[in-house]
Amino acid sequence: MTTGKCDRRQFLKAAVFGASGMILPQRVRGATQAAKGKRPNIIFIETDSQDGRGLGCMGHAAMRRATPNLDALARQGTLFRNAYCNSPMCCPSRASMWSGLWTHHCEGWNNYKGLSETDPTFRTRLEEAGYLVQTFGKTDYLSGGHSIRARVSAWTRSANIERPNYRMEPPQIIKGDSSQIHEGDWQTVERGLNWLKDVAATDDRPFMLYVGFNAPHPAFRTSEKYLERIDEKGVTIPPTDQQDHPVMRYQRIVKSWLYGFSDEMVRKVRRIYFAMIAEVDAMVGELLAAIKKLGLTESTYVIFTSDHGENAMEHRQFYKMNHYESSARVPMIVAGPGLPKGVEVETPVSLVDIYPTLMDMANRATPQGLDGHSLMPLLTGQPSDHPNWVLSEYHDSTCNTGSFMIRRGNWKYIAYVGYEPQLFNLKDDPDEIRNLAKARPKVVKEMDALLRKIVPYEAVDAKVKAYDRQSFRRWREEMKARGEYEKNMAQLFSGWDNLRDDEITPWTEKDEALILRWLGGA
Repeated sequence: MTTGKCDRRQFLKAAVFGASGMILPQRVRGATQAAKGKRPNIIFIETDSQDGRGLGCMGHAAMRRATPNLDALARQGTLFRNAYCNSPMCCPSRASMWSGLWTHHCEGWNNYKGLSETDPTFRTRLEEAGYLVQTFGKTDYLSGGHSIRARVSAWTRSANIERPNYRMEPPQIIKGDSSQIHEGDWQTVERGLNWLKDVAATDDRPFMLYVGFNAPHPAFRTSEKYLERIDEKGVTIPPTDQQDHPVMRYQRIVKSWLYGFSDEMVRKVRRIYFAMIAEVDAMVGELLAAIKKLGLTESTYVIFTSDHGENAMEHRQFYKMNHYESSARVPMIVAGPGLPKGVEVETPVSLVDIYPTLMDMANRATPQGLDGHSLMPLLTGQPSDHPNWVLSEYHDSTCNTGSFMIRRGNWKYIAYVGYEPQLFNLKDDPDEIRNLAKARPKVVKEMDALLRKIVPYEAVDAKVKAYDRQSFRRWREEMKARGEYEKNMAQLFSGWDNLRDDEITPWTEKDEALILRWLGGA
């Protein structure tokens, strides 16, 4: 479990392709009813920043009328009630999902550092198996994307510079239809629909269609059309944390929410966010209707999930980037040929399980060395080798140290390297406002021991921080040679996006002293 990147990737590539590049047979995890005759198709829909609790089928009071299509999909298949991302950030989460490896194995540390183009993914495996694979919309699992801010804010996080890294627009409600707000996603829907129609008419190969939406990722913007679908009485004000954890304090400072936390503002943000999920549901509805119209229902698996959640003012935060339920929980619904209908699974699962599940769906061997476990046994009511815990970790911006979460039963344990941990009982405290770490030392000891068996988290944290320093040094030297270092740092640590000149705070000697101290290893 502690194999380094190079050895593990070489092992995985050998397991999948062999020394000659041919596919080698491997153990199949769990028999599937998959395909007699033609192999089944797969449609995989992934959103961005969708809290897994915010669905009508999950019993959310504000969402009873907001997600009819996803609720119907859950009735047609299986709803996983406790699904998690493996890292609460876009690229790291997706790197784990596409590779089938935990973050500390695939080394997708931040939004700039994901997988390389040569790393095998489930797409690699499905294409080798003869599947026609098409992707539309956001994938975001490869290295090299995102802004300068995404790189530098991640690399310098443990320098503890308490200045803004982000800039968020105010929440906005527009009149009429908001399709122009998420125009790119609606275009993705149209491209997916056209492709499905063409493939159904012209190609006999089994296919996997991946559709990736940007919504409901902030900024918080919606229209009256979708806002009307939200039950306003169900939009609650999240309770206040009983402890101001130092890592979360730092996170709030650098996220820099500018619009206050009045009840009116919190409700507005949350209503808008829920309405954005309602629009996602409408997009999904278009795809589900096409599947039915084209006669693909009985031959096609549908998977719906998201890369991570969204705090939406819980814990006085927006965005993701922590292991609270609002940030780490994701929706997960699976339906398809031969699967029981209306099933709800309580077992904790995570996105790293998608890869082996796809292999079972395609009736293909699962490569050895993956960290996930096929969900097909849980989907079909068969004995499962899935562990009774899930793992998530985070090494990206706004978190000044590595954080590692393990969820088992009602307990969630979060280890912060160099800081006190958090322990929550999700049954008694679903809002995660009471840290029980000091009150329940025995549970802390047990959960920490389990976490250490899975990942040597202090060593992983040291490895990532060494990567951070090395990466920043190179960038700093390059910027200094261009004469752009102080300008970029001032803009970056004023929020970076959409800034006027008078909103940029100069980069000071005190700020640079923190950088130099951090670069020196302090």
